[in-house]
Amino acid sequence: MLLRSERKQVVDFGRKMIAEALVKGTGGNLSICHRERNLVAISPGAMDYYTIQPEDVVVVDFDGNIVESVRKPSSEIDMHLGLYRNRPDISAVIHTHSVCAAALSCLRQGIPPVHYLVGFAGRNVRCAEYATYGTKALADNVLRAMADRNAALLANHGLIAAADSLAMAYTIAEMIEYCADIYLKIKSPEAPVIIDNAEMDRVIAKFRDYVNCQ
Repeated sequence: MLLRSERKQVVDFGRKMIAEALVKGTGGNLSICHRERNLVAISPGAMDYYTIQPEDVVVVDFDGNIVESVRKPSSEIDMHLGLYRNRPDISAVIHTHSVCAAALSCLRQGIPPVHYLVGFAGRNVRCAEYATYGTKALADNVLRAMADRNAALLANHGLIAAADSLAMAYTIAEMIEYCADIYLKIKSPEAPVIIDNAEMDRVIAKFRDYVNCQ
């Protein structure tokens, strides 16, 4: 099996991610890049984290071609590959829907340095501009927001964290969720930016395909 160790880590951290409420259901995704072989082990789409086995984790090349697996990769594969292609310092990515980070992302605001643990991301946490999930546009927006940063919010969506290992990427995701919680508690209430009907129609249509691929 290709990238056996990396695939096992994706399984283990995926289960940890849902056990610790960084995601719900089959949401979120995570990956590890093996730079010497130019291969990426990424979580499969639309699978319960507790049922995923190492052989279900998808191995792809840097162009997104499936090298080994019977599953389809996460719908956010472009977001992961975009970071690996443009950030040689990154070898692991985790994308969560953790509640406090997602709540702030609905305000389309980042997190200023209200607590020193923001430093896990950098000087602050930016919020990537909104784009439909699973699109190249979202991947491009995330890449811009992640410039010189280890984490970013995704508008009306969630959080992404990256590092040289999946363990560190997970730690960053935890620390930034903690900082998001603090920031929400000290902020004055503000009205969130609401997604328009046309975009909701696009998302709902994509959900139909998502359900059908399970």
